[in-house]
Formats: sequence, structure tokens, C-alpha cells
Amino acid sequence: MIPLDGQALTLADVAAVARGAGLQVAVTDASRTEVARSRAWVVSVLHGERAIYGVNTGFGSLARVRIDPDQTSLLSRNLIRSHAAGVGPDAPDEVVRAMMLLRANALARGASGCTQALIDTLLSMLARGVTPRVPRQGSCGSSGDLAPLSHLGLVVFGEGGHARFGGELMTGPEAMARAGIPTLVPAAKEGLAMTNGAQMTTAIAALALVDSLRLVEIAETAAAMSIEALRGVTRAFHPGVHALRPYPGAVTTAANLLRLLAGSSLTDSVADKVQDAYSLRCTPVILGAVRDQLGFAQQVIDIELNSVTDNPVMLMDLEGDDVNRAFSAGLFHGEPVGMACESARIAVAEIASLSERRLFRLTTGSLSARLPPALAVAGPNENGLGMLFPQTTAASLVSENKAIGWPSTLDSIPTCEDQEDHVAMSTTAAWRFRETLENSRRVVAIELLSAARALRYRLDEDPNATFGAGARAMMPLLDPILDGGLVPGEEIEACVLQIFGG
Repeated sequence: MIPLDGQALTLADVAAVARGAGLQVAVTDASRTEVARSRAWVVSVLHGERAIYGVNTGFGSLARVRIDPDQTSLLSRNLIRSHAAGVGPDAPDEVVRAMMLLRANALARGASGCTQALIDTLLSMLARGVTPRVPRQGSCGSSGDLAPLSHLGLVVFGEGGHARFGGELMTGPEAMARAGIPTLVPAAKEGLAMTNGAQMTTAIAALALVDSLRLVEIAETAAAMSIEALRGVTRAFHPGVHALRPYPGAVTTAANLLRLLAGSSLTDSVADKVQDAYSLRCTPVILGAVRDQLGFAQQVIDIELNSVTDNPVMLMDLEGDDVNRAFSAGLFHGEPVGMACESARIAVAEIASLSERRLFRLTTGSLSARLPPALAVAGPNENGLGMLFPQTTAASLVSENKAIGWPSTLDSIPTCEDQEDHVAMSTTAAWRFRETLENSRRVVAIELLSAARALRYRLDEDPNATFGAGARAMMPLLDPILDGGLVPGEEIEACVLQIFGG
């Protein structure tokens, strides 16, 4: 059971709920109290003279237009319908489920003025497997992910849309009816409460970050296996060396490499070899920098997971009954998460770039410490074709990472009659982070398969050779793939599925 209060959600929680781990989510009693307080205040001022943005006024450039109290539900309804302008392919279900959890958590803080029913409906949809169809494209990341969250809102408020339920795609109302979840009539302010916030950006980023942290660990194992196969030198990983330039990530990676290489008879086995090429020797520095950048991204996303992103926000603890508790600000702006995605994307791209360089050495006879050219080994379980063209695939993926490397958050196109005159483009940054991650996982998979072939060759050379701890753990996972009679592309995809889970 995950208690939801807008303040304690973790990356692990998001990944578990998004990927269907069977965890239940329940709003805490303290959260329900805060939600009720802010909702009661919204109701109390609804018929008053004070203009409160989005409660009794229009939206965006129409903020000066007053709305009759009897029309505020229609106002919320029309906001959802008008903003459901997303296009393109569907976002993956795991991203949509993460969006729903994150939006519920933001509302559970009790600063949004929504009803408790809105939060409970989102959680019921998660629990019963109703996943709205949300197009990937159409968000500038400010005022948050308006279009994606509006497509989610269509299903919540019974305004149409589509959703997946029981493995089928159907209309939103049908999915809700089959799941036994009543749709809501949006109350005053609930259109904004549904749509203000960078929850699609954060959902993509959070899941990609979880997978990137895993990728770094696998990349260290791949590096260790390549270093063994290339008969590398381990002195570059000595803790005393990295104490002289003590970046936390580098210190961690150097220690991990020594642990993964422990027990290997192949490393430090060339008597006159004092140092390796950069792609081996500098692995702790480079992957360490990756670790540090991902650590920064995690700091940002940890904050965002438990942030209120509405406009206006309700500050309920101000003194005095006559205080205007609604504050219009810019908490919905996606810039913090967008910039974190840019940093993380560069880091993940470097994992692939470094991996491909080691892979190139493994498959280049003059650089590989006498491994067969292209690792073309003829044997009972080998086709003799080698890894020359998988290295070409890796080069293609690394180049693709470079091609999508332009920072999206540097761009801004004004929207909403210039009321929204600086937008984040954070959603594009998040998608590019995810795409770079997918490319980089495949590059590391190719290195793993190549290093495993190279280590097999070393064992054929010397049946008494021993592998390091990392290779000993990884080889049993790779051997069935290498012996499966697959063509290279199939091997790569099988490795991604086996090692990374898809």
C-alpha cells in the first residue's frame, strides 16, 4: 500500500504503479482534510465579488472575463474539451499510468481546490486498469502538459476520449462503465486542477531515470567484460587514484569496476602494457560523470514528484478569514524537469558513445589484443559472421543520439495570444531522453554480446583462464542468446529483453 499525501512519493513508487506491480494507492486521512479545506474555500468565494482566476474567470488571455457561478462547471468542461488537442501516436500505457498517479499526488497536497472525488477517481482508474489513450504530441510544457492531461480528463469527466480496459481499446465512457467507476461532473476549478502541471513530462522522465540508473550498472558490467577481453590494465581504477579527483560518481564506478573484475586472470596479464586507450582507462571518469548527472536529475524529479503545480494555488494557512488565499503563479512551468531531462539525456548518450568505442576495439583486429578480426569465430555454436555489422548498428544508434541532441528547452514559441510568452518545451525534452535511453540500451547490449563472444574466445585460447565476478554473473544470461541460432538483430533485441526487461 502506498500512502498518498502529496509529499512522500518516490521514484520506486512511480515505477511500480506505472508498470503494474499490483500495489494499491490510498489517500491519507490528513490529505483528505487538506483537500476538503481548500475545496470549502473555493465554494465559499464562488459567489463573491472577488475575481479568482480559473474559478470565476476565464482562462489564459481571457482571465479578465468574469464567469457566472452557475456556469463554472461548464467552464471546466469546456476547458477540458478545448485543450484535448493532442496528436500523434499514443503514449505508452506506463507513461499514462504514471501521469495519473502524479496528478493525483499533486492534488492530494490540498492546495488545488478540487474535490476529493477527482483524486479518488484517478486512483480507482489505476487500481482497476482503466488507462486513457493520450497522444504523445501537443504539449509545450507550459502551462504544464495541458493537452495530454486534457485527454486524461476526457475520460475522468465522461466527455469522450478513449481508454484501454481489459486489453481492449474502447470509448472512455464504456471503459469507465465496464470498470464500475462513475464519471464526474467537473466542479468549479476542476478543469484547471486536472490540466495544470508537467505530469506527462515528469512521468516520462521518472521512468526513464529509473531505467537509466539500471543502465549505468549494466554498462559498468559491459565495460568490465570488455576490459577483460582486451586484457586491460586495472591500475587506472585504484581508489587512491580517484581520491585525487574525488567526483562521487567516478569513485563509485572505479570501485565497481574493481569488484566486477575481481578474480579475472585476463586483466593485467600483458607484462609490458602500462596503460589502455581512453575508452577503457577513462571509464570511471566518464561513467562517473554520468552517475553524477543522473544524480542531479534525480534531485529535480524527486522534488517534482511531490510538488503542487496548479494555477492558482490555495494557501490555506494564511491568517484572517478575509484573505484572498488564491495565488496565481507559475508552478506549472516545465523548465526544471525539462532541463534535468537535457542533462540526463546527454549523460545517457555518453554511455552509448563510450560503449561503442570499446565495441570498436573488440571488433578491430589491430586494436583487440589478438582477438579474431570482427570477432568472427567459427565453432559449434558460432556462425563465423562475427560482430562487424552489429558494431555498424551501434554506430548508427550513437549517431542518432547526436542528431536528437539539440536541447529542446532552448526553444520557446509563444502561445495563448502571447499570455504564455515563454514555454518550456519540456515534454519534447523528456521524450528525447526516453528515445536516447532506448538507443543506448541497445548499444550496451551489442557490447555485452561482443564481450561475451570475446571472452569465449579467450577461454578457448586458455581453458584455465578465469573471468571476473561481473562476467561470471552475466555470461549465463548471455549464453542462451549466443547459442540460439539468431540473426544479429534478433540477438540484440533478445539481449535487451533479457537484461533490461524490454
